[in-house]
Amino acid sequence: MNNIFLGVITLAAVVLVLYVIYMIVSLKRTMASLTRFIETTEATLQPTMEELQATLKSVRKITDDVGVLTDDIRYISGSVRNIGETVDQVSYAVKNAAASSVSETRGLKAGIRAGVGYFLKNVCSRGGTQR
Repeated sequence: MNNIFLGVITLAAVVLVLYVIYMIVSLKRTMASLTRFIETTEATLQPTMEELQATLKSVRKITDDVGVLTDDIRYISGSVRNIGETVDQVSYAVKNAAASSVSETRGLKAGIRAGVGYFLKNVCSRGGTQR
């Protein structure tokens, strides 16, 4: 019975060793396949990474250009605001000048009318007494 028991143990040990060898070979194939996959992925990702870096540089340049453009628009907006304020000031000055001119013209007209009336009154009254 010891011989049978020893034979079963030996057979189990041989099966175990064969299974471990099979697992090692299978692991070796899996590792080789994984290595090829990593190499292929790396070769594929390299151009993609380079293109991504170029795209990021382009986006950074566009962002910088937009910043400069925003500054220019802000400057133009300030200039337009200044022009609007100047136009308001000129408009106010023209209105005041026009109002002042109208009142001066009315005053001058009234003065001339009074002067002509006084002159005519004196001419008519002296002309009538000398006759």
